[in-house]
Amino acid sequence: MARPMFNYTKVILRKVSFDVKLFTKEVKKAAKHLLPHEIEELKEFIKSLFAVNPELRVALVYLEN
Repeated sequence: MARPMFNYTKVILRKVSFDVKLFTKEVKKAAKHLLPHEIEELKEFIKSLFAVNPELRVALVYLEN
């Protein structure tokens, strides 16, 4: 079940990437529900979004251990 959650999280993050506040809220939720290796993959995914929205960088704080 964890893999579909990861894919769903990526879809949601793409959709809310226009708003830093919403994006951060969704990243916090994801950090609670994803497995450790998925969190590492999510960090890379978020970094790929920086090219379009560099202000999203603040959300990475919530994925640090």
